Amino acid sequence: MNTPSVDLSRVHLVGIGGAGMSGVARILLNRGATVSGSDVKDSRPLLALRSMGAKIAVGHAAENLQMTGQLPTVVVTSFAAIPKDNPELVAAAEHNIPVIRRSDLLGELMLGSTQVLIAGTHGKTSTTSMAVVAMQAAGMDPSFAIGGQLNKAGTNAHQGTGGCFVAEADESDASLLRYCPDIAVVTNIEPDHLDFFETPEAYFQVFSDFADRLSETGTLIVCLDDANAATLGEKKKDQLKVLGYGTQEACAKHPDIAHTVVSDVTVGDKFTHATVQVGGHTVRLDLHIPGMHMVLNAAAAITAGVVAGGELDKLVEGVSDFSGVRRRFEFYGEHRGIEVYDDYAHHPTEVQAVLRAAREKINARGTGRVVVVFQPHLYSRTIEFQQEFADALSLADACVVLDIFGAREKPVEGVDSRIITEKMSIDAIYEPNFSAVPETVVGLAQPGDLVLTMGAGSVTMLASEIMLALTHHDAKNQ
Repeated sequence: MNTPSVDLSRVHLVGIGGAGMSGVARILLNRGATVSGSDVKDSRPLLALRSMGAKIAVGHAAENLQMTGQLPTVVVTSFAAIPKDNPELVAAAEHNIPVIRRSDLLGELMLGSTQVLIAGTHGKTSTTSMAVVAMQAAGMDPSFAIGGQLNKAGTNAHQGTGGCFVAEADESDASLLRYCPDIAVVTNIEPDHLDFFETPEAYFQVFSDFADRLSETGTLIVCLDDANAATLGEKKKDQLKVLGYGTQEACAKHPDIAHTVVSDVTVGDKFTHATVQVGGHTVRLDLHIPGMHMVLNAAAAITAGVVAGGELDKLVEGVSDFSGVRRRFEFYGEHRGIEVYDDYAHHPTEVQAVLRAAREKINARGTGRVVVVFQPHLYSRTIEFQQEFADALSLADACVVLDIFGAREKPVEGVDSRIITEKMSIDAIYEPNFSAVPETVVGLAQPGDLVLTMGAGSVTMLASEIMLALTHHDAKNQ
């Protein structure tokens, strides 16, 4: 069925400035819909949406529903982030206006397209972004909605002229079960968001249910280097078309579903090189971003592009030209031989992968240390994975750990980031004073070092502040 189940002519988005919301708002505007929305503060995404014609209020109020002169036909919210007593949601109920989730809206927008959905505990945004850039290079001009801003395109969403729609499938609140993909990628499966799912078994089940939502002619693409994703592929291969991607060693363990094989990976200071065999065709891959995890993400993107009908050489060319996504090993600057990067990693496995990539980059140039500034995200996640975070962060040479960023959670009495630092095998600085961090880093960093701010919260503001502190420190001492 390709007819939307809700009227999308006038759409109001609560929390319109968020990464996901601003993307679907952009697509709605491109399709000619009347768009309004609200958020708690002004931001660059809001300025961009206003320039496209959206009516946006700063602050939530019932009267915001009538900013366009008419009540909206539907109101969109992120139930996880927006409280139910939000005045705009209350007003929508009073006027009998349907209220749907952002995932519901995205599902409606994808109707009629070949739906390419990227799922997994880690790597969704990077893999989705690579798939988009690859398909663009292959002339496919896909529509897309991603959770980050493509560095090259400068946007997080686009209404394309091609037949594919590429998007992330978020499992955090099981909203990925809203979609009916034609091509589904699962990068990895590792227990997370247990505040929602409660048990690892429930978390694993949502990915199995997601695979079951594939269309009859659909394809499931799984990473064979991840044990749980590989197990999912093996379980589904008798009822679905399943393709696996991964290293030679991993693919050899799953010969019935192995399709895209990665080998000869070498990491340099500026590039990561690999040989990739896709369905019997061998190509060379040169990535601008470091890390084995990024090579596997690229393999997933290429595989999805081939299944969607893209030309292999063009897809590889696009991925090789991929310059990254905001907050994914994003380069902020260099001063006195000290490089500063920022990354969104907020789960122990992600932290480990990014720090290993940083270490490979340092090793390739033969000098320097890895200095990480980490902000734990959510009390529940920090408590659940305190030892795993300590082990992962100990891969750095020096570490500064901020207080826990609670986000939607209330503080837990007696719990702070010291439950991580006290378990680390390297000396770590617990720094609860956010504004003191830049000077702390100036005191730690030496020429040749790679400084990495990391986390899903306000820590992202520190990369530019650290660059300023490094510059001012030298100016004062000249």
